[in-house]
Amino acid sequence: MTTKPLCIGVAGGTGSGKTTVAKKLAAAMPTGSAEVIEYDAYYRDLSHLSAAARAAVNFDHPEALETGLLTEHLAALRSGISAEAPIYDFVSHTRQAETRTLEPRPVVILEGIMTLVNANVRELLDVKIFVDTDPDIRVLRRIRRDIEHRGRAFGDVRAQYYATVRPMHLEHVEPSKRHADLIIPEGGDNTVALEVIVARLLQVVSHDESNTR
Repeated sequence: MTTKPLCIGVAGGTGSGKTTVAKKLAAAMPTGSAEVIEYDAYYRDLSHLSAAARAAVNFDHPEALETGLLTEHLAALRSGISAEAPIYDFVSHTRQAETRTLEPRPVVILEGIMTLVNANVRELLDVKIFVDTDPDIRVLRRIRRDIEHRGRAFGDVRAQYYATVRPMHLEHVEPSKRHADLIIPEGGDNTVALEVIVARLLQVVSHDESNTR
């Protein structure tokens, strides 16, 4: 690589569609030109705690994530150096022994609810996006995800939503919207916004490719 990657942050509340936005942006890029990082992969390893203690952790608070490691990896990618991202098991709340190699591709996309919360992370982002979706849609998506993909019971999902998800969204996630350069209503369904962003990203990728010839 001859130029540093363009780092894009995609934030938004749980179930807002930020993951869909990140994946659609990456899919619109030429093969091998985009790297997507999931902030959720950086949840702290809780293997040292009992199952009961793990269940009591507030996973919707910024301190539940190892943001220092994430910023190290983002800084490395911006310097043209690969990094090894954790792989997190949401059922056991532990990290797997394996890691995922992150490559300093022309476009690096970070997505997660806390993406715009931490100032150190924001400083490493060139473009900051907030996906703004109505709360009722978000909570329904959250319930479906946790039950179908993370093996949780409805009662537990409901209890967590009222105990931590909603309060932490109001305290940390929603206020982070003011740091966004772009706000996308309805996430992945907003084709106009995605087309505008993709057009800009393709310009960046095309410029990077021309510099390597």
